[in-house]
Amino acid sequence: MRIWVDADACPVVIREILVKAAERTATAVTFVANQPVQVPRSPHVRTLQVPGGFDVADNEIVARVEAGDLVITGDIPLAAEVIARGAHALGPRGELHTRDNIGARLNMRDFMDTMRASGVVGGGPPALGQAERQAFARHLDTLVSRAARHRADAADAPPGARRDGQRRD
Repeated sequence: MRIWVDADACPVVIREILVKAAERTATAVTFVANQPVQVPRSPHVRTLQVPGGFDVADNEIVARVEAGDLVITGDIPLAAEVIARGAHALGPRGELHTRDNIGARLNMRDFMDTMRASGVVGGGPPALGQAERQAFARHLDTLVSRAARHRADAADAPPGARRDGQRRD
């Protein structure tokens, strides 16, 4: 599993959690943004700067993501696209997006866009709180641990074995 981060709007505290997780678990994390992103030097962490423009970073993530990867994004349409490709999507506020809930979240996003455009609702979300940071870290740990177990299971399997116990031969 690789972790792809929609880094243009990713809070610094979430970046820090991701870097620590990458170091602890030797998981590759790539921060994708249309501006420079400051991250510590690490063999597991890299940045990918894309040209400026509407959805350029999102499109780059969609082009590179593979089934089983994890995408960190607060962008609900991007989350829907990567879920359709078999990847996982986690919001920086700790919202785990799934096939079961992404449709409702897309509808709510569209509704709130309409409300903001009409002036009924203003402003953005509140500051990231401790509960959201903890929810994010908890979901991240669960997903990365699950991927590590799958890697270990695959490494222990005899040559030619499939995950369901059948032989490929």
